[in-house]
Amino acid sequence: MMWPVLLALVSIILNLCICNGACPKKCVCDHGAAFQAVQCFRVQAIPSGIARDTKKLNLAYNHIKEVKGRDLSGLPDLEDVVLSSAGVEQVENNAFRAQSRLRYLDLQKNKLHLLPRGLPTSLETLKVSYNQIHTLQESALENLKKLRLLDLQNNYITTLRANVLSGLVKLEWLHLDGNRIETVQGSLRLSQLNLLSFASNRIPSFPSTFFTPLKSLTTLCLAGNLLSRVPNDLPGSLTLLSLDKNQIRSLRNREMAQLRNLTSLSASHNRLVTVDSALRLPKLIFLEVPRNFLRVLPSRLSPRLERLDCKQNALQEVSFQHLSGMRELRHLFLENNTIKIFEANALRNSVHLANLALEQNFLSSIPDGLPESLIRLDLKRNQISVIQESQLSSMRRLQVLNLRRNRLTTLPQHLPKLLPKLSTLILDGNPWNCTCQLQRLKRALVARGVEMSNEELCSEKPVGAPLSVGGEWRSHLMEDRCEEEEDGEDMRREEQDVEITDDEEYYDYDE
Repeated sequence: MMWPVLLALVSIILNLCICNGACPKKCVCDHGAAFQAVQCFRVQAIPSGIARDTKKLNLAYNHIKEVKGRDLSGLPDLEDVVLSSAGVEQVENNAFRAQSRLRYLDLQKNKLHLLPRGLPTSLETLKVSYNQIHTLQESALENLKKLRLLDLQNNYITTLRANVLSGLVKLEWLHLDGNRIETVQGSLRLSQLNLLSFASNRIPSFPSTFFTPLKSLTTLCLAGNLLSRVPNDLPGSLTLLSLDKNQIRSLRNREMAQLRNLTSLSASHNRLVTVDSALRLPKLIFLEVPRNFLRVLPSRLSPRLERLDCKQNALQEVSFQHLSGMRELRHLFLENNTIKIFEANALRNSVHLANLALEQNFLSSIPDGLPESLIRLDLKRNQISVIQESQLSSMRRLQVLNLRRNRLTTLPQHLPKLLPKLSTLILDGNPWNCTCQLQRLKRALVARGVEMSNEELCSEKPVGAPLSVGGEWRSHLMEDRCEEEEDGEDMRREEQDVEITDDEEYYDYDE
């Protein structure tokens, strides 16, 4: 029985010996049957003595000022090299000449001023974000025929000449975010490109045919630039388009009609005044246009729309005409507008609507005819003073109701019955008239397990303030008086021996 144990120990010792013999000082080596990875710490140059069959070399977070070819010449099997945050200022030309199998090179967060030259043609991923690169040289990229991802985020590039990238025939992802690009020239002839991001640059416009060759592009981010209009040559293959934080004044059919595959469009924080009626985007599911200057709700949009975000605009009215075609709508955000009119039954076709946000408008009442599907309704900071039972009768599935900071003095007596699924009720900041009826309603809601703070409805003291002796006495006096009224009603019922039938109005709050 001892032989298997002894053999196992011998095997472990042999492996340790092999590892220690091939692993340089300050490095950790992982030997496998067909794989070896080496990671080094606190080194100032690429260590010598790394095993020749090493496939992955991780030198991140070191102090390697220069990468030289002779330091890598004895490592022909390298496939992945990580040099991020390593203090690299220069990569010698053809430093990776010997690595004919190199697929992944990470040089992020260094001090490079130029792209490395003479990179192997086998490279598929090149990450050089967060460096100090000012220009792109065609000579550094022309032979990378297999490159699929190029990450150039957060450098100092000011001009992009599209022809510099024309040799990257297999490129699928191109990240240019966070540079200082002001000028874009030529057409981007990258037929395999799937994702392109120019976010957070200074681009005022693109050449008229810049996007035309991008027949496979599905994701385009142009957020955080100086665009005054939507580029008119966007490819019809797009499914996601971000135009946030630009200076665009309108979304027009003539610029966007070809985007028949678009499912998500975001144009927040622009200068939008109009969105063309019946914008021809038949597959659109998400439309986000908050923080603009829209006075009219976008209408006749895609019947597949599920999310419409129009908060922080200048909307004044919501009508059935605006929303009639939105049968799949699930989330509607209209907070921080100037809405005074919400037409009765404006949402009658939106039978899947779950979330409606109307806080900080000028509504004087809860809109009539809200859909039964509603789960959350936010009416905070409006001007609602009275709630009619008819306004709540359709919302049998409502779970969260926010009425904070309105002008309410009371609530419908049968609120628990009208909203049987209610779990959270937010009511603070209203000028309540704390009658016995309202006290009973509060107890009924609490008994049902509805979440609400003690200070929200008929509180005994202002939030955060100490309760005075006189206030405490008055509170107890109010409770005693309400209890006496309830006892008196019970006695009168017993004396009259009145039997409650199914025909009479009776609400059992403990159901």
